[in-house]
Amino acid sequence: MSGSESSDLQVPPQREDDLRSPSELLLTVPPSVRHSEDECATRRNTRAFQENSGNIPNADTHGPYSFSNYTSAIEHIKQKITREEIGFVRFEATDLHGVSRSKMVPARYFQEKAMHGIAIPRNYLELTLSPKDNEVDHINAANFNSDVLLMPDLSTFRALPWASQTARVICDSCSVTGNPLRTSPRLVAKQLLRSLHNLGFSLQSSFTYECCVFGAPEKINPKMFFFPGATLMSNDLSFFQQLINSMYFMGTDVESFASANGPGQMEISFQPEFGICAADSAFTFRTGIKELARKQGYIASFFTDDGFYNSGIFSHSVWDASGRRNLFFSAGGELSEIGKKWLAGLVHHSAALSCFMAPGVSCRRRLAKAAKEPKHTIYATWGCNDNSCNFNIKSHGSRGMHIENRLGSAMANPYLVLAVTLAAGIDGIKQNLSVDADHTGNLIQQKKVVIPVKLEDALTALDEDDIIKGALGDTFVQYFIAMKKYEIETEELDTERNKCLEYFI
Repeated sequence: MSGSESSDLQVPPQREDDLRSPSELLLTVPPSVRHSEDECATRRNTRAFQENSGNIPNADTHGPYSFSNYTSAIEHIKQKITREEIGFVRFEATDLHGVSRSKMVPARYFQEKAMHGIAIPRNYLELTLSPKDNEVDHINAANFNSDVLLMPDLSTFRALPWASQTARVICDSCSVTGNPLRTSPRLVAKQLLRSLHNLGFSLQSSFTYECCVFGAPEKINPKMFFFPGATLMSNDLSFFQQLINSMYFMGTDVESFASANGPGQMEISFQPEFGICAADSAFTFRTGIKELARKQGYIASFFTDDGFYNSGIFSHSVWDASGRRNLFFSAGGELSEIGKKWLAGLVHHSAALSCFMAPGVSCRRRLAKAAKEPKHTIYATWGCNDNSCNFNIKSHGSRGMHIENRLGSAMANPYLVLAVTLAAGIDGIKQNLSVDADHTGNLIQQKKVVIPVKLEDALTALDEDDIIKGALGDTFVQYFIAMKKYEIETEELDTERNKCLEYFI
């Protein structure tokens, strides 16, 4: 995470590839302390889940947390808790939809929960959008209905500027025996970052979101109407100033914000960050703006429907392992050969990517609208400085060259957006895929790759894409597809979809 607080915790980062079992980790503890319950819990905590803090592109090269470093970090946080009179700590994790799920504990229990984790029902993290049902047929129903543990990434500990005497820490999830939860979006993203690092590369990325800010809702005949804050940018600039300042304090560095096209719609962009930090920042913002808006009498929503569309753009570039050289840039300001292979991977797997970029039935109505007719075929497009393309190459100098993945809506889970983009790009490099170019070397659009308009067709494409399935993990993909099929089967009328809107608020 970036920001003024990121240097406050000098915690040695965890290796991304340290996914050992609890017994293997226990063997790394000196025999004199091997039987300490707290140390065993700490080993379980740190073994797989914390990637890095700050802006170090491949902090995993520094090795795993040691017991002494981890306990030292906890002591540092305890001092911060006392100094800032923090009374409660929110242990927060993302569910499959990218929405925050958390448990709050009194600050006096922080050390215990940081060492041993905090239990939460598994279906809190794997629920569907239906307000009445929060389960699907799972591979192992007994496991689905069990508890899992939230294990904190201590580098993400921050006092919440908008909540009195309250702090939060982002967590990863594991079983009560310490095995990683394979449906955890943050874990999936970190595994793909590890794969990229194994190739000698690092990822710098950022998100740009559109979201709508509304006035208080009123129910009329039983539909729910919202009054958009269309003049918010001019009449309540203090709200946005407070939002930006609060986000910076949380380690989420906002680069710019502006009014967007729709009524009450705003666009906000973040500074690029290395590793998992970009997704952490997006996750923090998505929760923070909702909570701040509520305090000011507004409602902020990332929901996408045919009535209004909130886009989500994932800008990214591949760098060397040290994070010093942008490997997408080549002499003359053109996309490099590595960049072309990466782009080809994105295009080749765009049908599967669309499942995660536009994950809701309502998201894909924009594709259907663009297609004019429901059965019309949509093709993946790419271009240079062309915002109408799905994959847009932006050439802003040697450090600013990047690709925008514009397939997504703002409803997409940022961790899954990062993960699936990595999976497709890495395959492009490994398989030496290529995009078409003319005799001068300029990229041209010749190959046609279909992007399904309907979500059920996109899910079929995902199920048939063995590369993406293998990269994300069979368990994760099977569950994701089952969950989405359940949502399609239980799609509700307009009044019920407003409940879905409440979920994203």
